[in-house]
Amino acid sequence: MPQPTLRDWLSIAALGLIWGATFMVIALALRGYGPVTVATARTTLGAVTLWIAVLVLGRPLPRWSARLGAHVLVIGLFSTAFPFFLLSWGQQSVPSAFAGLSMAAGPLFVLPLAHAPVPGEQLSWRKASGFSLGFLGVLVLMGSDALSGSATALPRLACLCAALCYAVASITTRRCPPIDPILLAAFALLVGALALIPAMPWSEGLPRPAGAVPMAAIVILGLVPTALATLIRVQVIRAAGPSFTALTSYQVPLWSFFFGALVLGEVLAPRFFVALGLILAGLTLSHRRR
Repeated sequence: MPQPTLRDWLSIAALGLIWGATFMVIALALRGYGPVTVATARTTLGAVTLWIAVLVLGRPLPRWSARLGAHVLVIGLFSTAFPFFLLSWGQQSVPSAFAGLSMAAGPLFVLPLAHAPVPGEQLSWRKASGFSLGFLGVLVLMGSDALSGSATALPRLACLCAALCYAVASITTRRCPPIDPILLAAFALLVGALALIPAMPWSEGLPRPAGAVPMAAIVILGLVPTALATLIRVQVIRAAGPSFTALTSYQVPLWSFFFGALVLGEVLAPRFFVALGLILAGLTLSHRRR
């Protein structure tokens, strides 16, 4: 098993910071644009940037098959189009810190979903206990009024559904036929862009200048957490392995709390901190090595 170097640890710290700040940047972009426009611009800019990287790095195109094409389609929809829209739509009504904390539920959703389709990922008592503990945190996060028809019930559920989408994409990626990771990410973003671009003018019209902050936020979303972070993630996976890369799951909600409270001035309910503790405890229990 590869041993992480100082560079790998710094890369993991950078990924946690970048992805944790993403929800704050989405909130800023939503001040001038609708959720479909934010998701479309982010996906399209990320796709263009990664395809430039593919050309510069000289990555050879894969040998296509129906199986590979089906996996790329599912990964593209569930790792870009669906979650990007769900997060943007949900963050119109919920704090950015809530959206960031919801992402910690993604690795929890992987546990039951991977039980049958992924060899070696069957649920053990330890994993099941970790999932139960973390899912209790998800229920606390949703709040007691989640089923009472409150104005934020559906936006909260949308953020959790985004985490579920990432879990589906993660499992599909593990079962995907061999393909260069950067090419896979580039194709996934291309699929997401092609799915979202037709929906944008139909639902929100063509985007127009909407102030320096929202416009800068959209550009940052496409270039930094979508394109640059993907390249960093690929480098870390190759150098230190996917299990080490999963450490970002513990950092993202903490950074989203930090930026939401410090930059956006969000006031967080006490249950958020209880939910954070339960979800992180569940993740620790389920992923603890013997």
